[in-house]
Amino acid sequence: MSDPVLRVENLSVRFAVAGRSLQAVSDVSFTIGRGETLGIVGESGSGKSTIAQALLRLVPASGGKVWFRGVELLGLESKALRTVREHVQIIFQDPLASLDPSMTVGEIIAEPLQEHRRNLTRAERRDRVLSMMERVGLLPTHLNRYPHEFSGGQAQRIGIARALMLDPQLLVCDEPLSALDVSIRSQVATLLEDLQRQLELSILFISHDLSAVRFSCDRILVLYLGRIMEIAPRDALFGSARHPYSSALLQSVPIPDPVRARARRTPPLGGEIPSPLAPPSGCVFRTRCPLAVPRCEREKPSLRQVGASLVACHRAEEIELAG
Repeated sequence: MSDPVLRVENLSVRFAVAGRSLQAVSDVSFTIGRGETLGIVGESGSGKSTIAQALLRLVPASGGKVWFRGVELLGLESKALRTVREHVQIIFQDPLASLDPSMTVGEIIAEPLQEHRRNLTRAERRDRVLSMMERVGLLPTHLNRYPHEFSGGQAQRIGIARALMLDPQLLVCDEPLSALDVSIRSQVATLLEDLQRQLELSILFISHDLSAVRFSCDRILVLYLGRIMEIAPRDALFGSARHPYSSALLQSVPIPDPVRARARRTPPLGGEIPSPLAPPSGCVFRTRCPLAVPRCEREKPSLRQVGASLVACHRAEEIELAG
C-alpha cells in the first residue's frame, strides 16, 4: 500500500499486574490507507481496545512505532501531539458514558471547536454545529437538550458529530455498535459508511461482532491474546479463512436456522482465552486449536502470505479452512 494514512510497526503494550508483566499487545503491525476501513476482531481480552488506546497515546506503548501521515506519534511531545489529535478522533463504545451529562448537545459538539478553532465567532461555531447535526441525522431542536434525554442511537450520533467537527482524517471506532439495540445498529453502521464515503475518512473499526465487521470493513485483522493470527481482505476471510481461529470465530456466529446450524462443518470455538499473564508457549492459540501439532508448542509461527491472507499458522498451507 502506497502512502498509508496510518502505519503501525511491531506495536507492543505491557502492563505491570501484581508484580508480574502482562503482555496485552505483542508485535502488532498493520497499515490503513486513505478511505479504507480496517477491522480488528477477536474475543474479549484479545487486546483490541488496548491497540486503539496505544495509538491515541491513552496508554503507553512498550515498543514499536506508529506513523500518522509520516509523523511518528509515540515520541511526540504534548504540543505536537495536540496538533495531530485534531486529525485523529475516536468514537467510544458506550455513547452515553462518553458524553458530559452537564453539557447540552450543542456544547458537546462545539467543544472541539472551542479547543482547536478559537478564532471562530459564536455564530460561526453554531452554524458548524447545526450543519454537522443535520449530517448525522440530529434535529436543530436537539441543540439545547441534554444527553440523558436521548436514546443510545441518538447519543452515538452526538458522539459521531463531535468526533467529526475538526475534519479528521482517521477515525478510531472502538466497539461503536455494541451498546446499541439491534434495530439501531444497522442505521448507525450505514451512517458511518455514508460519512466515510463523503469525507474520505480512514477508519479503524474495532468489534467482536463479525456481522458488523463484514458490513463495514475492507480488510480484517484477527487478534488473539494480543497477537495477530490473520490479516485478510473481507471477502477472502469470510470466503476461506486461513487460520483455525478465524475459522472458529466464523463458525461461532449464530445461525437462526437450526437445520443449517446442525450442519456446520466444524463445531464452534470451545474453551476460554488463556490468561495473558501466562500465555501458552509457541502458538498462543494451540491450547484451543483442533489442528495443533507438537511443532505448535515449540515454535511461534510468523506471519506469512498464504493465498490472499497474511497468516500466523504452521499448517495454513496444508489445510483449506472454510469460513
